[in-house]
Amino acid sequence: MTTSPASSAPVAAVDTDEAIARDVAAIGRISAVPSLLKVICQHTGMGFAAVARVTDGTWTACAVEDNIQFGLKPGGQLEVRTTLCSESRAARQPVVIDKASTDPVYFDHHTPRLYNIESYISVPIIHTNGDYFGNLCAIDPRPAQVSEPRVVAMFTAFADLIARQLETEDRQERTETALQSAQATAELREQFIAVLGHDLRNPLSSVGAAAELLLRRQAEPDLVKLGTRLKASTRRMSALIDDVLDFARVRLGSGMGLEIREAASLASGLKDVIDEVRVAHPALDIRDEISISGTVRCDPGRIQQVLSNLLGNAVAHGSPNQPIVVRAEVRNGQLELSVANGGEPIPPGDITRIFQPYWRPENSKPGGGLGLGLYICAEIVAAHGGTLEVTSCAEDGTCFVAKLPVA
Repeated sequence: MTTSPASSAPVAAVDTDEAIARDVAAIGRISAVPSLLKVICQHTGMGFAAVARVTDGTWTACAVEDNIQFGLKPGGQLEVRTTLCSESRAARQPVVIDKASTDPVYFDHHTPRLYNIESYISVPIIHTNGDYFGNLCAIDPRPAQVSEPRVVAMFTAFADLIARQLETEDRQERTETALQSAQATAELREQFIAVLGHDLRNPLSSVGAAAELLLRRQAEPDLVKLGTRLKASTRRMSALIDDVLDFARVRLGSGMGLEIREAASLASGLKDVIDEVRVAHPALDIRDEISISGTVRCDPGRIQQVLSNLLGNAVAHGSPNQPIVVRAEVRNGQLELSVANGGEPIPPGDITRIFQPYWRPENSKPGGGLGLGLYICAEIVAAHGGTLEVTSCAEDGTCFVAKLPVA
């Protein structure tokens, strides 16, 4: 578990209070981390898992899943020399122990005896430029089969995903700090997001595979529930990657790619999107009025993407106590797709900016996305030769309406 300051250029790790607090906060902003730690504990049977920042001088917990009352919380520290993470950092290799009391290497090591642990695994979190951030680790006072290749592979995939997510935040922070004009900011963003989307695909597929494995454990409802949650997180992350790649293609001149064809099951495809959101948000009242028959000439995948983004916006900003209503119909050669929700209206000053890339209202919750969803919707609708409009008031709520020629 190591630390490198928030930067994607090689720099020496620093242990100022500011640097430590910044790295703890950066891990806290990665919404998937709590789910990953729960998966680790459930999958290995170990009681404590953590993401830790490690340097030559400090060991700091950034995120914790503690089912054995080990006592550490985010921001808590251990003397680095008493941990095995310092050895993992020095070797830049995982340290894995199934049963410390009989392990030929660690049976008399001070760390297992000091912390009363038998099983232990620690995998380095290393940035692509070689900077060492820290470790993804787990411990338990009981033995566990953590040396199995599938367990080590899971830890490695999760550690890689965390490193990539940290780099994403680092790049964005550095970009926004360094650039003096909106044009310069846009240019740098467009250069890194195309690479970012591809870089995240492999670790994300590993997380998805782990979720699928948990979903097969039908005899263990808690694991299935965790797998369902993790699967939903991977779908959301995949959608974010799709958005940034679409944004890059549009801004770099390739345009919004469409595959126009005669779609015979558009209604079914739209219902699939709605059902996915219902499963992810079972407490919400999501209603649909889909009236589409026959074939529709459009790019059905892109229309599903529009609906998914509009529904995501309604879930994020609408009132949880009022229904979300999806309507879709074809009349006079035109597809009309709308998503309406209750709640606080969009301020008039924001209406004119709502389809701009990277724009989010000031009251947006942390972790609510990149601010690309509505921009991508508008680009897809425009590529079909259609329009996307929004109305919002306290009496009638907020309604987005897309109208696309499909004849």
